[in-house]
Amino acid sequence: MPHLNHTFCVAPMMDGTDRHCRYFHRLMTRHALLYTEMVTAEAIIHGDQDHLLGFDKAEHPVALQLGGSDPKKMAAAARAGEAFGYDEINMNVGCPSDRVQSGAFGACLMKTPDLVAECVSAMIGAVNIPVTVKCRIGVDDQDPEESLFQFVDRVSGAGCGTFIVHARKAWLQGLSPKENRTVPPLDYDLVRKLKRERPDLEIILNGGIETLRDAHVLSSDFDGVMLGRAAYGAPYMLSEVDEIFFGSDRPTISREAIVREMSGYLQHAFEKGVRPHSVTRHMIGLYHGAPGARRWRRFLSENASASRDDVLDLALTEVAQHQSVA
Repeated sequence: MPHLNHTFCVAPMMDGTDRHCRYFHRLMTRHALLYTEMVTAEAIIHGDQDHLLGFDKAEHPVALQLGGSDPKKMAAAARAGEAFGYDEINMNVGCPSDRVQSGAFGACLMKTPDLVAECVSAMIGAVNIPVTVKCRIGVDDQDPEESLFQFVDRVSGAGCGTFIVHARKAWLQGLSPKENRTVPPLDYDLVRKLKRERPDLEIILNGGIETLRDAHVLSSDFDGVMLGRAAYGAPYMLSEVDEIFFGSDRPTISREAIVREMSGYLQHAFEKGVRPHSVTRHMIGLYHGAPGARRWRRFLSENASASRDDVLDLALTEVAQHQSVA
């Protein structure tokens, strides 16, 4: 079975890491492992697979994150993902939203490691690509030191060798999904202990990592790091990932070059009926911390619904005019 490099990963984010976002991110980093939004096994089995699973080959390496708790359905969905060309299947055992809980998947599965193990075993038996798990350190009143180790031991016994651990508990009642990303305290030391005491497992750290500097420092204790909201909000940081984490000497791509590449992408997408906003919404933070950032954000926001395929070219002109005046 092929092994993927998890040194640096961009987290799966609902309403975030769709195909347009991933294409955008890939322009800045060749080596980071990208993840889809969570897609439910039910949707894949009964829905439009081309719409749900289709992606551009430029996105590789890219992993499909699945949500579900029925081993047979998870296996069927994993097979579909492999057939579409994904490089990894990842099972979501971390999302705390009410909708996810009502479907009996996500973080609530931390309470049923045997069921997760059954799903993992079924998926491993169905595909020839890696199957991984993204989890929390525990939920609700669980003791994380017990729940995390018991969960990992049971699921690794089913054949999973890679765990992406969001180093917070999830509170299934009383906190919103957004609050669950920030309110429960981080416990990196517990995840360090997991890696130290389970050295044969690949442990990727996720949760609360805001900068590449922090990520690089933390990476020395783990097999990889995963950034989510920080990378989405200030995506140009990804242009430094290949040099910092993978030793690449590839020249850093400029923001202007990214916009021009994405403008061509948008034009092709527009011809297929994609609304420009579906692409540009992922690019709002491209100029974060750079001259012209406010003008860039404002122009894209005010023209989000414009039915024209040159909106990125116009936004770039706006930024250039601001920079020339400044």
